[in-house]
Amino acid sequence: MGKVRYDFSGESVVVTGASRGIGYAIAAAFVRAGAGVSILAHDEEVYRAAETLSYLGSVPVRAYCCDITDREAVRRTLAQFERIDVLVNNAGLEQITPIRAGGDEVEDTFRRILDINVNGTYYVTRDALKVMGAGGRILLTASIWSKTAVPEFSAYCASKHANIGFMRALAQELGPEGIRVNAVCPGWVRTDASMRSLREMAHSGEASEENLLADIVAAQALDGMMEPDDVAEAYLHLASDAARNVTGQALMVDRGEVMS
Repeated sequence: MGKVRYDFSGESVVVTGASRGIGYAIAAAFVRAGAGVSILAHDEEVYRAAETLSYLGSVPVRAYCCDITDREAVRRTLAQFERIDVLVNNAGLEQITPIRAGGDEVEDTFRRILDINVNGTYYVTRDALKVMGAGGRILLTASIWSKTAVPEFSAYCASKHANIGFMRALAQELGPEGIRVNAVCPGWVRTDASMRSLREMAHSGEASEENLLADIVAAQALDGMMEPDDVAEAYLHLASDAARNVTGQALMVDRGEVMS
């Protein structure tokens, strides 16, 4: 983290997909900034994550095991909140979906990606808004692939493009209520999901993982591979009063790989 200090004391923050990776780093950043943080994930690892995160601040982190594609589960989970000030829609699935792959498995994967990344985001947002008032902030984790695309990741790219459209529409719809909506578009971050994608890209092509990673880093204006903590501060900024005039924006955090 840099030298900028944020204070979210007294605020209720919900982060989905926060048991690992970028979501965990976002939750940790808000905990350190004094927020009351609740995390959602589809597996029981979320409880261990919450226990570890609780050591970072003075307010215990609450954990909820919830598959965001399950409409009733989302309703039950979000009904337990009296107030949400900041919602971070971070949960997502990234897998390869080659259009020429044989069999039905790739179609099942395609549907699952869209169900999590698009429908699940919609369900959580819809119910969170029931307890979010003026001054609320909604953030989405999109991707550099929401502004561009790569072969064989059609479902993921389509879902992230959809996230940007969803964010922009909500920014206009909720702006009159004093609710801001923005997205963060991370580039290559060293997470389990991105490293799996790198392996899949290498497996389906001719380049090795090492050469692919070297090409990725070479395409950036700034050298080096980001870690989850390198991305988290962007969420704090967009949720802070410093960004009170910012809504409907997709912030690229990618070391200059995609400039738009």
